[in-house]
Amino acid sequence: MLTVRDLHAWYGESHILHGIDFEVPEGEVVTLLGRNGAGRTTTLKAILGMTDRRTGSIVVNGHETLGMADHRIAHLGIGYCPEERGIFSGLSAEENLTLLPSVGGTGMSLAEIYDMFPNLKERAKSPGTRLSGGEQQMLALARILRTGARLLLLDEITEGLAPVIVQKLGEVILKLKTRGYTVVLVEQNFRFAAPLADRHCVIEHGRIVATVDRSELENQKAVLDELLGV
Repeated sequence: MLTVRDLHAWYGESHILHGIDFEVPEGEVVTLLGRNGAGRTTTLKAILGMTDRRTGSIVVNGHETLGMADHRIAHLGIGYCPEERGIFSGLSAEENLTLLPSVGGTGMSLAEIYDMFPNLKERAKSPGTRLSGGEQQMLALARILRTGARLLLLDEITEGLAPVIVQKLGEVILKLKTRGYTVVLVEQNFRFAAPLADRHCVIEHGRIVATVDRSELENQKAVLDELLGV
């Protein structure tokens, strides 16, 4: 689904990524872990073509994307849920769900979305400004599922949320995984990420310095604690 090789990325003259390498097969969840400023969010933005300059290789569904325009990359079936959520605050929750273009074929119906996120059904007519932080995060995730995207890039989706909402988001990601969705998850909350991911990639100073499979978590806990400062 996604293969990243020797990825370098710049904002202006600032060289942020220094040779990122990882793969995400279809139907897997991979986390990008690391301290603030390590390059995790920049990795997601580089995949989408949202940095000033990129070199290396990014292959999505068999298509090399480094020379593609941003809108063409999105139409390969990629959904991006940014840390700031980016919902339209003046529109109702349901309007946020119905105004998006298709990027990857048939997306989830409103009925499917409301089955997955019952809170959004209850708040369908409420403007974005009236939604709680947890409801806004659910809406941000639900929007990209409506577009038909099958590769989901999720950036810090649990930050600042109540434990009950965090638990709900974890349940949704596991459900999406059983349906064959592919997820790249940037997270600080390792307790949230650990049971979800097939593999954890730790980024430090723009490079992946460790990759830990789910089966290795127990044996590699000390290494992760040191790298993540937890």
